[in-house]
Amino acid sequence: MFVRPLSTVGSAPGVAAAWKQWYWRSTFPFIITRNPFTSQRPPFPFTWTELHRSDHPRHLHLSPVLMKHPDTEPPVKRRKSSECEHSGEGAQPSPKRSASGERREPSPAWLRNITDAPLPSGKPSPSLDSTRIKTELKRQWEELTESCASTSFGTFEFSVMSYNILSQELLLSNAYLYKHCNPHVLEWRHRFTNLINELEQHAADIMCLQEVQEDHYRKQIKPSLEQLGYHCEYKRRTGHKLDGCMVGFKKSRFTLFSSHPVEFFRQGIPILDRDNVGLIVVLKPLGASGSECNVCVVTTHLLYNPRRGDIKLAQLSLLLAEISRVAQQDDGTTCPILLCGDFNSVPTSPLYAFITDSKLEYAGMPIGKVSGQEESPRGQRLLTSPLWPPSLGISPLCQYEGQTNEPDVKESQQSGSKKGLNKPSIEHGFKLTSVYSHYLKESGHREITTYHSRTAITVDYIFYSPAQREESGWAECSAAPQRGLQLLSRLTLVSEAELREVKGLPNQCHSSDHLPLVARFRLHS
Repeated sequence: MFVRPLSTVGSAPGVAAAWKQWYWRSTFPFIITRNPFTSQRPPFPFTWTELHRSDHPRHLHLSPVLMKHPDTEPPVKRRKSSECEHSGEGAQPSPKRSASGERREPSPAWLRNITDAPLPSGKPSPSLDSTRIKTELKRQWEELTESCASTSFGTFEFSVMSYNILSQELLLSNAYLYKHCNPHVLEWRHRFTNLINELEQHAADIMCLQEVQEDHYRKQIKPSLEQLGYHCEYKRRTGHKLDGCMVGFKKSRFTLFSSHPVEFFRQGIPILDRDNVGLIVVLKPLGASGSECNVCVVTTHLLYNPRRGDIKLAQLSLLLAEISRVAQQDDGTTCPILLCGDFNSVPTSPLYAFITDSKLEYAGMPIGKVSGQEESPRGQRLLTSPLWPPSLGISPLCQYEGQTNEPDVKESQQSGSKKGLNKPSIEHGFKLTSVYSHYLKESGHREITTYHSRTAITVDYIFYSPAQREESGWAECSAAPQRGLQLLSRLTLVSEAELREVKGLPNQCHSSDHLPLVARFRLHS
């Protein structure tokens, strides 16, 4: 059980410049402005007449406030070919998409230069700047269930983390999202050190990571985690994408029963023409006998595009069909499920409701409203029925055709038939709930899992299969609950205001634009 409070910190970037061979002209009076989310002191408001000479050192450190100058504004994100609209509609301006009509250029030189250094190998080097002023971001452990001393009913306690660690390649191609950051904190050398230290600090028994860049994984992340006692499974995105999903687990706690990478790209099926992936691993607690103790751990990163909710639903349904096949036991039931990742959907969205309610009636639903990422989505094309063609081989019950031995789905299907529900819908047979409530307990403010220059929302989740008695509060420890997972504690999230106080994400000591989600469970088998 974790008992310590945890902190991540940020710092105020400084402004430094080599004045030799630099010339400027200015007009009076000076008007000096200050951005409260970047530097503590503004730069001089000069218009440089000579920005760079060939003999000038390349280590110039510019404050991000300088990037506010109209001549030095970083370009917007390059349009990714895998996320082009097939419906003929323009791209929606959004946190990780180019605005329609804006010029597409490579990442600015100031950001390319700081990431061109050779990659460090093995364990990370010490912090590059340990003397910076630090600002604390407080996250506490919230206990949800009192521990029961008895283990006579086959209980096993373990911790889980889900974390989008921000691929360096995606950081570069989305440089405009990080104008508020000191360039130093965006260097991969600095970020890698922080990320590994953070993973080691949390020491989760199972970790599900997204946006793991393949070359960094092979050369640095995997070797570092193996030194910490983890076994790692990895699936890179398809096409020419450079990042993917990873599941790591402590070899001292689990053994690998099976591993199943899932590709969402399906040739000839337009609704599944993107390169996102998922990864399913079935783990067995060390020393357990029989498959009744297995846990199905799933991680994924769904399509970002806020206007393509149809694709998100198809990707999720395909993943659920794979889970149904992989997690099935000999008696027809499924083992407990942990579904983790970046779903690019908010807690009030229809996609979130589909996961937690096990059913979604989608007739007449605009595709731009499926994820809820935008308050006023422009994509008003309606979802079509059926969502995917029969050639995919997946039924509206999110199972492969011919798979009929899942009791929960059968029960759901019979219930729907009795109610006479003939509206187009999709459903699944898993009972899943979220680790987080999505609102802070004391203030009532929204919990935030991702923050950058364009947004502050929740898109990351840990869903799990709750044991039957969890909702009653687990007042008694003497009765054996039904098989499943009992949530014991979780690492609290923070509000948007708290993230602004530490200058957003990434910052000096937190090196992703997402926050890690961490929870502790008890497995009842």
